[in-house]
Amino acid sequence: MLGDITLGQFYPTNSIIHKLDPRVKIMIALLIIVGLFVADSFYAYLLCTLFIAIAVFLSKVPVGFIFKGLKPLLFIMVFTAVINVFLTDGRTLFKVWFLRATYEGVIIAFVMVLRLFLLVTATTLLTLTTSPIMLTDGIERLLKPFNAIKVPSHEIAMMMTIALRFIPTLLEETDKIIKAQSARGADFTTGSILKRAKAMIPILIPLFISSFKRADELATAMECRCYKGGDGRTKLKVLKCEKRDYIALFSIVILLILIIFLNIFAG
Repeated sequence: MLGDITLGQFYPTNSIIHKLDPRVKIMIALLIIVGLFVADSFYAYLLCTLFIAIAVFLSKVPVGFIFKGLKPLLFIMVFTAVINVFLTDGRTLFKVWFLRATYEGVIIAFVMVLRLFLLVTATTLLTLTTSPIMLTDGIERLLKPFNAIKVPSHEIAMMMTIALRFIPTLLEETDKIIKAQSARGADFTTGSILKRAKAMIPILIPLFISSFKRADELATAMECRCYKGGDGRTKLKVLKCEKRDYIALFSIVILLILIIFLNIFAG
């Protein structure tokens, strides 16, 4: 299950999405999130789904690899759907014991699950098509205007990227610890909730130790390379928007305009 989480991983391939400026991809991801929360009609969600589907196709990332990252969220999606189906007032569809499923609840459940699915897909696609170095540069350049009010844009970008980059590493380390403890007879699946919680202690302690060790090694490596922060640092590759980047930004702006129009028209 832990190996199914793809957030923070980079899938190297030659695609137009990979070649986009990281600043543009970050802005597109943020605007897609805004669009998904603004969308309030069937056609608006259909447009968002179509836009993300086209982005996945152009990225050349295997669809199965993207869907693999959704497996850990399956329980949350099912739980959200069940809660909305049975706890939303409206016209009765059927009853299960004392619980009553409603037509309005089914619609809300579908919208919530679809929104969560598209949110995760969009953010996962961002990390899969952007290397950690490019992601750091993109975040730093987007935060650079805030330097005027003493916001350390480089340090924030570096911390965010390092945290994102080490998600797969920590998950892999957790999986190794679980397998090692299971081989020694540890049981993490049976017993009461309290018992299973206690069984997690042999996992958490070595995981924390390993995390601090990795952090210390990373800090030492950065000091050995004379890392002093963002002041005076130059870039091997200077970010520059090209024609494809402007086309991508124009397409997401058009998408947002269409969503707002559909919301007004549907209302």
